[in-house]
Amino acid sequence: MILQDKKILIAITGGIAAYKINLLVRSFIKEGAEVQVIMTPAASNFVSPLTLSTLSKKPVYSDFYSENGTWNSHVDLALWADLMIIAPCTANTLAKMMHGQCDNLVIATYLSAKCPVFIAPAMDLDMYAHPSTRQNLEIAEDFGHFIIPAEDGELASGLIGEGRMAEPETIIQSITDYLNIYSDSQSFAGKTVLITAGPTYEAIDPVRFIGNHSSGKMGFAIAEAAAARGAQVILISGPTSLQTGHERIQLIRITSAQEMYDQVFRFYDTVDVAIASAAVADYAPANVAAQKIKKSDSHLTIELIKNPDILAEMGLRKNNQFLVGFALETENEEENARGKLERKNLDMIVLNSLSDAGAGFGKDTNLVKFITSDGITEFGLKSKQAVAADILEFVQQGTLK
Repeated sequence: MILQDKKILIAITGGIAAYKINLLVRSFIKEGAEVQVIMTPAASNFVSPLTLSTLSKKPVYSDFYSENGTWNSHVDLALWADLMIIAPCTANTLAKMMHGQCDNLVIATYLSAKCPVFIAPAMDLDMYAHPSTRQNLEIAEDFGHFIIPAEDGELASGLIGEGRMAEPETIIQSITDYLNIYSDSQSFAGKTVLITAGPTYEAIDPVRFIGNHSSGKMGFAIAEAAAARGAQVILISGPTSLQTGHERIQLIRITSAQEMYDQVFRFYDTVDVAIASAAVADYAPANVAAQKIKKSDSHLTIELIKNPDILAEMGLRKNNQFLVGFALETENEEENARGKLERKNLDMIVLNSLSDAGAGFGKDTNLVKFITSDGITEFGLKSKQAVAADILEFVQQGTLK
């Protein structure tokens, strides 16, 4: 059982869905996990600490100090956990988490956590749809947290719509999927993996640039998955708000294609695998204005020069590296991807299309095909974390046996 001996920290906040956590705790225990429950003070209005303590076989904490004066160390709780689940996560707690407003044991423990964090939001439909909630959920994803989306159904208010906390079985499945994707097989132990991610921005003047909509989510997902499998990861990322705290990931932030080129070839000769998922700008302004360009004429002409082709140079310099490229196409997709595979001396290319629903820039999911000289492997729509796992499995099968 993949949950066997996993240390799971469940943080309950003050929402009616807290009643479901009894079943969640019981299910985790049955799967062999060790469960520690903490609560906000308001959560005890909806679920009994005694019941949770009985099910988890551990004391339940809701304050920094017990009645006998013992300190309930939020630091120890956070460091103990293999993963943390905030369920139900109210709009209030979500906002506090994202903005560091630390006024209870749950928030203090969250702010000290170094493990993966899962958030199962639960609130009325208008609150769930409110721009502030959507923004806070986006921030949580940018922090690298995993959102277990609220479901559609009847709510405590009597309204019907999105906002119901995911059912316990859905939460457990999300955790199980995560553990399967980020397995601790250490199959990449002793390997160094170079990954490029995100867009590049090519300056026009001090305030304007040429760029694209790449979020960097795919590259960051591959980096996290490779590190979880034991690799030392060099992640070279263009401008993105994404973060990573994994100790085996060296994150290098750049802005332009030339900066990415310089950093890639600073390390390239020493790596075992290189995965180029960045959306590098093909062209850059020939001249960058020292001051902001003022509006004057009805037309502005900008001369563009070609950026260095990083992937082609990686293929040219390839020694023993396994080299993976990406192709985002809008027409003649397989033909164009095969041409790129051959021209740039790649071992594998990951093809996706802007025409596929759920794929492309900024999405949390992707629909891809792997193309090699031997053929095509197709996949259904998956989370980018699952696609990252597929990429690494494919690389491992081809090169790391």
